[in-house]
Amino acid sequence: MSGITHDYMTDYIRSLIKSEVGILKELEDFAEKEHVPIVQKEVGNFLKFMVMSKKPKKILELGTAIGYSAILMSTASNNKCDITTIERDKGMIDIAKNNIIKYNFQDKINILEGDCLEVLSTLNEKYDMIFMDAGKGHYSEFFPHCMRLLNDNGIIIADNVLFRGMVAADELVQRRKITIVKRMRNYLDMVSRDGDLITSVIPMGDGIAITTRRENNA
Repeated sequence: MSGITHDYMTDYIRSLIKSEVGILKELEDFAEKEHVPIVQKEVGNFLKFMVMSKKPKKILELGTAIGYSAILMSTASNNKCDITTIERDKGMIDIAKNNIIKYNFQDKINILEGDCLEVLSTLNEKYDMIFMDAGKGHYSEFFPHCMRLLNDNGIIIADNVLFRGMVAADELVQRRKITIVKRMRNYLDMVSRDGDLITSVIPMGDGIAITTRRENNA
């Protein structure tokens, strides 16, 4: 086994997903060559599905890296949504900016530079979809800001919530990862036990949690 599912399951699921071409393939090749983590293939496909079905007008992303997932989501929307993405790593910011300009997404993707928590506290716009993929040990701190910025029928997608399976099984927890595991468990408990929210945790990639508000009569 690798990650949180059996290898044969992951391999089969990925075999069903059409390989990327063009821009996204170029970015995937760069990420592999430079050992930069980007969303796993099945997670990327899930993001496409959510963008195409939800049709968000505004997306907020926490964690830009090289700009892969932001460009993927913009492409999935046929460039009809505006994406704001936050990144603190200067090296990643430079690469992402170059990619956004190179592939002509500068009118649709805006990078905000700085620590996610600090930047979030300055934002006031409303978003239809928020993708959390940064500071894995700080999701619980990000969440109140994300809820404040989320439209009433918006969704929050949090990646890596099962963290190599450690969040679900004590016997898998590595000593140096105890803090992040505890914090991620706290996040999942928080979004799962809140009666005003409905959250679904999916064992896909490294674990995805999707959260939205319950309707008043739900």
